[in-house]
Amino acid sequence: MNCGCAEIATPGLLDLFDARARMIAAARPVEGAERVPLAQVAGRVAAEEVTATLDLPGVDNSAMDGYALRLAERSPEGLPVTLRVPAGAGVLRLPPGGCARIFTGAPVPLGADAVVPQERVSLDERGRVHIEGELTEGANIRRRGEETRAGELLLPAGARLDAAAIALLASHGIAEVAVVRRLTVALISTGDELIEPGANRVPGQVYDSNRAMLTALLARAGCEVLDLGVIADTSLDLRQAFARARDEADLVMCTGGVSVGEEDHVRPVVERLGGIVFHGVAMKPGKPFALGYLGESLEAGTPLIGLPGNPVASLVGWQLLALPFVQGRQGRTPAPLQRFPVTAGFTRRGTRGRRELLRVVLDWTSGEPVARLAGGQGSHMLSAASQAHGYLVMDANKNVEEGHAYGYCPAAQFLD
Repeated sequence: MNCGCAEIATPGLLDLFDARARMIAAARPVEGAERVPLAQVAGRVAAEEVTATLDLPGVDNSAMDGYALRLAERSPEGLPVTLRVPAGAGVLRLPPGGCARIFTGAPVPLGADAVVPQERVSLDERGRVHIEGELTEGANIRRRGEETRAGELLLPAGARLDAAAIALLASHGIAEVAVVRRLTVALISTGDELIEPGANRVPGQVYDSNRAMLTALLARAGCEVLDLGVIADTSLDLRQAFARARDEADLVMCTGGVSVGEEDHVRPVVERLGGIVFHGVAMKPGKPFALGYLGESLEAGTPLIGLPGNPVASLVGWQLLALPFVQGRQGRTPAPLQRFPVTAGFTRRGTRGRRELLRVVLDWTSGEPVARLAGGQGSHMLSAASQAHGYLVMDANKNVEEGHAYGYCPAAQFLD
């Protein structure tokens, strides 16, 4: 799993942000959609535009508990309560010379032009309503259609259906939605040293953490995982696994074996079964990242993402490069990468020839965020990655100076 590339600066590597742009541009949405009940669409992607079925609100209604009245009839003698309007009532007409006791969400009676909150009202011994302070026409009234009008766009195609989107659809009485079919991703680990968690381990063997991690990440992204397990480091075994993945999946994702050592067989096998679009990104960790395909071409075949074997490098490769490609395959538009300046609370020598993504936590003790190293920065050290709040993204050949600000990339944005 050790790619052996920690301090190598190789000419011709793609810049990290250029590689990200190429991944996004290369992603083609999968074909196929299905209609799914609203109760089952959480996390799915809308396959088509969804339009409003009705005006919201459907009628002018009260924004709060209070009293509805005609402003012109406001009087020092107060107004009698001549109507009571609960939520769910029909549209009533306000009798002249009086006001209506009204509740949040209830239809505003015809003739009323304002609602006064109950906190600004006092009742005299006769039960007449007296209003405190000024009141303007339309006060505390939600107008019909002020949120949406029937026929307007509710959600665009490609929208991720989260809880708020589902509530919006439900508010229009929409019971089912056309969604993009789930993306099937074939997941392969390579490495003769890898064993399954729970198995008896002998010296030299390594528990396969990448497959467990990527299974969780793919599931969170709404993908179906075709787990092909650990494949031996032989050309024959890899060819058989990749051939199956090509035929049964929309995307192949493998970890390990994508570097240039004598025991790294993934690239030559992929080149025989398809091709490599690019291999190698000027980033640390994650340099051996590769995009390829199985079949005639990237467009006509099955895309393949090769992630490094070191687990932190694999995680970073997923977050920065693979995730936006998966989103594009789902018909989504990946969001721009969030980056903003944060002060460094440490000094560190820069990396030669590559951007480095330092795993950091934010210290808010002083009231302003200060980035501190989350722990060891080796590409095999998952403990720091599991604790980090995000990355300080350092330009190649640039040292970190304590007290200076650098670009910070929050990890929360990758929780798809």
